[in-house]
Amino acid sequence: MRAIAYYDGKIGAPDELTVPFNDRVHFFGDGVYDATVGANGKVYLLQDHLDRFYASAASLDIRIPMEKEELGRLLTDLLSKVDGKYNFVYWQVTRGVAERNHVFDEDMMGKLWVLVRPQKLNDPDEAVSLNDAEDTRFYHCNIKTLNLLPSVMYSQNAKRQGCYETVLHRGELVTECAHSNVSVLKDGVLYSHPNDELILRGIAKTHMIQACYRLGIQVIEKPFTMDFLRNADEVIVTSSSNFFRYANTMNGEPVGGKDPKTRNAIRDAVLEEFYGYTGCKTLWDE
Repeated sequence: MRAIAYYDGKIGAPDELTVPFNDRVHFFGDGVYDATVGANGKVYLLQDHLDRFYASAASLDIRIPMEKEELGRLLTDLLSKVDGKYNFVYWQVTRGVAERNHVFDEDMMGKLWVLVRPQKLNDPDEAVSLNDAEDTRFYHCNIKTLNLLPSVMYSQNAKRQGCYETVLHRGELVTECAHSNVSVLKDGVLYSHPNDELILRGIAKTHMIQACYRLGIQVIEKPFTMDFLRNADEVIVTSSSNFFRYANTMNGEPVGGKDPKTRNAIRDAVLEEFYGYTGCKTLWDE
């Protein structure tokens, strides 16, 4: 299949499935999600993503209708039915179906959704451009909620400016990007915002930090300022679907590009883990 979708036990092409009008996602965006890459029939870092998914749901008292192991099997099975070497694997759970009401039945069972479709992976050797914006989201950014309207607006504005991502900040303190994490290299040290309520605990970021430990690169997880980012040796953007990208401009001004040796060592370690996990040899179809 070109793409496959799942909703509450039903499987079909994305345009074949329907969702009940009273699913609470329509009224409240009431749900959480996760996503990663599928390659060679494997859902990349599956357990890490499942752990985060179930933690997000628990934070909002959403009941997922199957256990982790069963969901992992479902995702892997659906991936096997889709064409293409590399695929986007996305899943979400909404609180359930009920008449519109802000309060909900504590026993309501969630509705599971899955989408798998082919995806081209970007070249980590190509630099990207960034812009920035004040972070006006709420204080539960650690939950991978479906309430993504601010991120949609940031991303659309970045596209209009010809940028890959928007770096978000509260005052002068950098938090993350619209749909990625941002870290910097300075004097051989990797700096990254701590996993607090202001950012999503990025799995790609976590594995990049682990790669730094393997390489003997010091990591400091603490907030840093926009000025620190602008003057960093390298600016690195990570996400589950793009792994590792580096920036060379911010708002049209040059950034980074001062420590490519360390940056490339981290990149290589990140990609080596992906290749080892999936059995792939490149990020492109062969």
